[in-house]
Amino acid sequence: MEKLTPKEEEVMQALWKLKEAFVKEILAEMPNSKLHYNTVSTLVRKLEEKGFVNYEAFGKTHRYFPKVSKESYSAYFMKNATQKFFDSSYKNMVSFFAQEEKISAKELREILEIIENKK
Repeated sequence: MEKLTPKEEEVMQALWKLKEAFVKEILAEMPNSKLHYNTVSTLVRKLEEKGFVNYEAFGKTHRYFPKVSKESYSAYFMKNATQKFFDSSYKNMVSFFAQEEKISAKELREILEIIENKK
């Protein structure tokens, strides 16, 4: 699996939400985007080449659906980010967010509760 570009991620976010869609439906799901129909169509075809998307043909048109789940991509992305920026340490990653005040003590307690309940 490879890292997607920001525009590819934007298209995938829409497709993950829709589950399956034609290009015009993907575009409609991205109302704040400045992307045009042809750009979205090109991005979807690139995502297909990369193995993230597949399609069902209806004559000359295609309905696309994700081959890679949002959860799988998120896990891949977080693992790579943790390796690159935090020496493969999730503790270092959480410490970074705590020091940057991006995570509260309450949220940390909730994370601890999740970890403890997994045992």
